[in-house]
Amino acid sequence: MKKIIAFGGSSSKNSINKQLAVYASNLFQNVDIEVLDLNDYDMPVFSVDREKENGIHPLAQDFYAKIGSADFIVLSLAEHNGAYSSAFKNTLDWASRIDAKTFQQKPMLLLATSPGARGGGSVLDIAVKRMPFQGAEVKGSFSLPSFHENFKDGKITNETLGGDLKKIIRAISL
Repeated sequence: MKKIIAFGGSSSKNSINKQLAVYASNLFQNVDIEVLDLNDYDMPVFSVDREKENGIHPLAQDFYAKIGSADFIVLSLAEHNGAYSSAFKNTLDWASRIDAKTFQQKPMLLLATSPGARGGGSVLDIAVKRMPFQGAEVKGSFSLPSFHENFKDGKITNETLGGDLKKIIRAISL
């Protein structure tokens, strides 16, 4: 059985992006899903001085190993001021010191959502272009606008948007 690592690129305890990542992961058939929480990878802000003094943070090594254990990654990014959240960026910065190809050539579904009408579109655009340089094989991307209006009781309630995501997932073979 294929293993999916799913997580939201947010440190919010009630992350809407984590909720979307879990939902999307469960749309795949015959998979084992492990959900990560970025709060479990809370590290000091990356700096070359910290790395020189203390080495690569053990939590970055744990994160990198988790990614390595996956057959597929579902990542839903929170948008903070038009870009990655600092929690995600810091985790990526630390893990990239192990290997710049942090995602280890794993296939990935990139998602984003927000309470607003653009649904994290800016960060998703950045990630679709950037993640291949970080070692991800981006198989698809999807933005869910107006999260609180379109996602209830653990699922996408807007039929058109839900159908769009399901179509993307059907096109990805695991």
